[in-house]
Amino acid sequence: MTAHLHEEIAQQLMDAEKTKVPIRPLTETYPDISVEDAYRIQLAAIERKTRNGARIVGKKIGLTSKAMQDMFNVTQPDYGHLLDSMMHIDGEIVDIGIFLQSKLEVEIAFILKKDIKGPGISSLDVIDATDYVIPAFEIIDSRIQDWKIAFEDTVADNGSSACAILGGSPTPLERLDLQHIGMVMSKNGRQIDTAAGAAVMGNPIRAVAWLANAIGEYGIALRAGEVILSGAFTAAVPIEAGDTFTAEFAHIGSVSVSFSKKGGTA
Repeated sequence: MTAHLHEEIAQQLMDAEKTKVPIRPLTETYPDISVEDAYRIQLAAIERKTRNGARIVGKKIGLTSKAMQDMFNVTQPDYGHLLDSMMHIDGEIVDIGIFLQSKLEVEIAFILKKDIKGPGISSLDVIDATDYVIPAFEIIDSRIQDWKIAFEDTVADNGSSACAILGGSPTPLERLDLQHIGMVMSKNGRQIDTAAGAAVMGNPIRAVAWLANAIGEYGIALRAGEVILSGAFTAAVPIEAGDTFTAEFAHIGSVSVSFSKKGGTA
């Protein structure tokens, strides 16, 4: 693919996000699309958005757990960018009308105090660079029709990311065993799932190290102050207007979010 075509496809995805009309899978329209092409398309869209005033505030890792890989029939993680317009706070009511076909994931967010850039980043480097961790939700949303995505589709579409909700109590890593940290997820007051940190590539710290090395191939670093979503503990859950979700973690608190239609209440 040419750089011009990367730009053209990036605009198609941005138009789908704006109009709320999803497009055909890129892997059908462009059957020769490669993973390299997909990341170039993602970067082209992010560059356009930052030129229009958006600010990069972090990165997200996707498809880290077996549950999520099985859901979308892929075998490796991906990543995307977080922009300031995508960020929400604990307890917020979010307008479901801003999404096309949204789902919710439970994650741990890392807040960095130092820059890290691959290659060669280890888990120890991540521990040294982390200021604290907090519970988080990520809302994923696909600009591809009916979530009929292959790996290249979700990569090009910014890792199917839509927004993040940050909550909990900021907690330094030295107090925690993230591999074994437990999580209980509830929807509308009813428990719907449980998981532990080991579901995320064996340990969420390992996922962040993977991310630093993966984006290092494109000359991109994880920056001090950035929010890094380390990957879903469980399979993603569909969202409807009126839903309230809560995730309670051992040792680091909880995060909650409600959803309403525009002009309505949750």
